[in-house]
Amino acid sequence: MVTLRVAVALLLALLLPLALLAPGSSEHSPRHASDPELPRVCVDTTSAPPNGRTIAVASGSNFHAALKAAQPGDAITLEAGARITGNFTLPNKPGTGWITIRTAAPDSQLPAPGTRITPAYASALPKLVSPNSRPVITAAPGAHHYRFIGVEFTVSPEVTINYHLILLGNRPTSAEDVPHDLIFDRVYIHGNPRVNLRRGIGLNSARTAIIDSYIAEAHEVGADSQAILGWDGPGPFKIVNNYLEGAGENLMFGGADPSIRDLVPSDIEIRRNHFFKPLTWRIGDPSYAGTPWTVKNLLELKNARRVLIDGNLFEHNWAHEQAGTAIVLTVRNQDGTAPWSAVEDVTLSNNVVRHTGAGLGVHGIDEKPSQPTKRILIRNNLFDDVSAARWGGSGRLFQAVHGVTDLVIEHNTAFQDGSIIWAVGRPHIGFVYRDNLAPHNDYGIHGVGTQPGRHSLETYFPGAIVERNVIVGNPYVAQYPLDNFHPLSLAAVGFVDQVGRDYRLSSSSRYRRAGSDGKGIGVDFDEFSAAMAAAEAKDLIAACARQHR
Repeated sequence: MVTLRVAVALLLALLLPLALLAPGSSEHSPRHASDPELPRVCVDTTSAPPNGRTIAVASGSNFHAALKAAQPGDAITLEAGARITGNFTLPNKPGTGWITIRTAAPDSQLPAPGTRITPAYASALPKLVSPNSRPVITAAPGAHHYRFIGVEFTVSPEVTINYHLILLGNRPTSAEDVPHDLIFDRVYIHGNPRVNLRRGIGLNSARTAIIDSYIAEAHEVGADSQAILGWDGPGPFKIVNNYLEGAGENLMFGGADPSIRDLVPSDIEIRRNHFFKPLTWRIGDPSYAGTPWTVKNLLELKNARRVLIDGNLFEHNWAHEQAGTAIVLTVRNQDGTAPWSAVEDVTLSNNVVRHTGAGLGVHGIDEKPSQPTKRILIRNNLFDDVSAARWGGSGRLFQAVHGVTDLVIEHNTAFQDGSIIWAVGRPHIGFVYRDNLAPHNDYGIHGVGTQPGRHSLETYFPGAIVERNVIVGNPYVAQYPLDNFHPLSLAAVGFVDQVGRDYRLSSSSRYRRAGSDGKGIGVDFDEFSAAMAAAEAKDLIAACARQHR
């Protein structure tokens, strides 16, 4: 009898921990992640028609004089097709009325507001041209309330390097020095196939918008280059419905220490943009044009807070100067003088990321003192053709490095040829991987020195919630939390048309209502399509809704 009691006790001791282990969690108690905060304010880009004088600048006229003479409420019209060469400064003027600088061509010769401009409209645009390495437009300290409409910005063909075509703020020493209330609306900003153009716009300002515009040929050999870079302005920023082409990073925040203490670019709205690197920049591609521009990422955040990245198309990134990761969130006290640097409250939703060597990397700390990365939401995104075989790099979908707090990945659909998640360094607390659809491939969820599945989760993601995911072709089913699905192949998932890249779940798919919220696992394509089309910021951000009432 004693022997039987001992045997029963031993059996219960073995089984009880398994009974208490919640499906989808590790042996540590699950920690529910905190949601990221959305931008608190947004930039109002409602047009304010001029109510003052019109100052006409014809070809050969003095644009400097027009800028000096203009007063709030005035409009400066530049002759369509005119070439105006120089380095111009936007003065700081009293008052709060807008000074509009626009093409003299009628509105009928421009795309309608809300429609992205393209180079096809060049004949209707006046051309502001830098003759040297300096900006064609610089905002003076404190300059404010300028709106450009239908203007082209470029560099003379004989110039070999230009550092910024447009520089909005240059090492401000106080908040009063920061330029603010600046809008670039349906403008065309570009270098040329030969010039080292380090930057289209240096975005070191406050309350600034770049909308419906086209920025191209930002590239440099041996240094980072960007269509847009912001490091020394507080925001808010609105970057909506633009074409953005940059070799180093198409768009980046951070990368140099701010000149104002405690400054973190904040309240950033990045929606409905096309991030693109031409294959003519890729060594080995049949279309390669012969110049090895330094290529890194499509989007990088090194110092940014309250960022909404929604409804964008990220396209073409490959291993060159780095490993080919499309999007990188990597906090950096870049020069060692800004320990307040932070990457936090980032929402990445309803985007397409395709044709890239790796998907997204998140870093919790850097080697210099900075704030830990926290509250990152990656939701309802489509990752397609994430491939080491085609684009170099690792082919990994997600990389989590050194202790990110509250990283939530949910309702994404992905097709990659590397790991789902690769981890290294400090453990990640508050990790959720839920309602996603992706192939397992060789290693699935794993980390340095650990086996796929539970071993990696317990080591790198203690207390993680991993549930209701479709993990395709998983050879280690027993090593994963129970509440997940493991079809043998992508064909068994039940897409509407996998070959035609229609990744909606068909009516017969067993995963169509199997998500933790009763919806289909993977992307909700109705929500996704609405964000890609024209969802307004006021529909997404309560603060902006109040502002627009």
